[in-house]
Amino acid sequence: MDQSKIRNVAIIAHVDHGKTTLVDGLLKQSHTFRDNQAEMSQTLIMDSMDQEHERGITITAKQTAVYYDGYKINIIDTPGHADFSGEVERTLNMADGVLLIVDAQEGPMPQTKFVLQKALGLHLKPVVIINKIDKPAARIEEVKDEIADLFLELATDESQLNYPIYYAIARDGKAGKTPELDDDLHVIFESIINDIPEPKIDEDASKGAQLLVAALAADNYLGKYAIGKIFRGKLKKGQQVKLLSRTASARSVKIDRVYTYRGLGKEETEEAVAGDIVAITGITDANIGDTIASGENPEALPTIELEPPTLSIYIGPNTSPLKGKEGEFTTSRQIAERLERELETNIALKIKPDGLGYKVSGRGELHLSVLIETMRREGYELEAGRPEVVYKEIDGKLHEPVENLTIEVGSEYVGAVSQEMGIRHAELIDQELTSTGSTRFTYEITTAALIGLRNNLLTATKGTVIMSSIPYGYRKVETKYRPERNGALISFEDGVSTAYALDAAQARGVLFIPPQVPVYQGMIVGLSNKKEDIDINICREKQLTNMRTHASDGAIQLTPHTQLSLEQCLDFLLDDELLEVTPKSLRLRKRQLDPIKRKREARQS
Repeated sequence: MDQSKIRNVAIIAHVDHGKTTLVDGLLKQSHTFRDNQAEMSQTLIMDSMDQEHERGITITAKQTAVYYDGYKINIIDTPGHADFSGEVERTLNMADGVLLIVDAQEGPMPQTKFVLQKALGLHLKPVVIINKIDKPAARIEEVKDEIADLFLELATDESQLNYPIYYAIARDGKAGKTPELDDDLHVIFESIINDIPEPKIDEDASKGAQLLVAALAADNYLGKYAIGKIFRGKLKKGQQVKLLSRTASARSVKIDRVYTYRGLGKEETEEAVAGDIVAITGITDANIGDTIASGENPEALPTIELEPPTLSIYIGPNTSPLKGKEGEFTTSRQIAERLERELETNIALKIKPDGLGYKVSGRGELHLSVLIETMRREGYELEAGRPEVVYKEIDGKLHEPVENLTIEVGSEYVGAVSQEMGIRHAELIDQELTSTGSTRFTYEITTAALIGLRNNLLTATKGTVIMSSIPYGYRKVETKYRPERNGALISFEDGVSTAYALDAAQARGVLFIPPQVPVYQGMIVGLSNKKEDIDINICREKQLTNMRTHASDGAIQLTPHTQLSLEQCLDFLLDDELLEVTPKSLRLRKRQLDPIKRKREARQS
């Protein structure tokens, strides 16, 4: 393949602005699939994980390639959520340009700024696509001005202020140079070919090949794949090369096979040229950030620099009385091995031992909860603690992470939002009325105060709030935010919950469990109406007598219990509580199950 006929482009945008949908159109209109292939009738083709489909977001970056008019276009579909920005940072190293997708109604949002800043910092050529221009509240001209302001703020040199703008309805597979769209995406293909530069490579192939490992994959047939862009020379099947690692000395390895991308699959090739994105097998020790190089004096490429984690969570083996009954992998060793495997591909994570388990640090609640949910679905049984902020010491003083938070809400809920943000000591930066009549707030808020905010606002606004945040730096810790919550309803004994006991308990608060489920002493079964915890017996059965009363004739009517999601459970936790996670159940519990010991420890603290 002629290197000048290769284009490497990353799709970047705020969450839900249409990245993956645009990739769908590029795949279909490049005739990558046969007309009768199932993919032609599918949407969000690149989102392969179950959680991606369920949550409606992209979690991991994906590589694909299409051929158009004699050019090979390597496409990198990146996540839009700030929690997965580690995926964006590592994969942008393979690109030479970006397609920046912006919603025609919402305009540039927090993650738009974050990903564009990363792209411009790497001197990638941007192409702007204003998507969803068919929305009734689309405001194309205003969005163009907002994009211009964003580029003025972020550009590292004057040339980055010259960027082409296109318009699209990615869902319909239409785009154009003006809002009068063509019936296909040919202008986007032509823009990639003409506006995105050919790959930046080192022309001196005599120094040997160089590839920076930016992603890893694996299958049961060939094992681990090291994925990256070739920056210099050529890589061949069976070639002897050096693996240059950040953590170990250079060692000789042999390439087994070389694959290039086409559509959703890979094609084996004898030789790959500089500028192309390839997947290599046979190098089992490769990690993200390593360099694969050849030549007499192999040189390592600059490693991938990532933003530090902002939240951590305790993950360890399940220690509840019901341990080992619902999971396949339950020991500390099995959990440790799984977390080590996760580190190979999820490079934004940090893991260190913590008692019986491990302190796992990541970019945010969603980043950590996706990991826990993935392990749960794989058959792991574990317990997790409350998410905690990762503090940083700067000039001898403790600093905490701060985030830029954007909230969009209907005018009737402005008071509820302002009240909640006041409780969390958030600083209002901007407030404006949008073209749709809703109010958009911009706050500066500590990451600690952000924990649990989404669930509270969803409840307060009846599920209508739109919110997103991005890291905004660090500031000196003045007062640590402590969450406030009513007390918990706690099971007083082991057994099985009964409708009779729950009927009496529901007057004390909101229940989290239905009848006929196993419970144990110290397990949290609801949220109290009062500030203090209440130990209750929810296994009590009605005593049978020969006497009949008027009250006994009616059937028990229970209010439907509140079933918490994984994220809601993590937000619920206080420091003295844990979440038991199994493939079948989520159970909230106290760290100290015995009520007498628990009260004694509370008095001592």
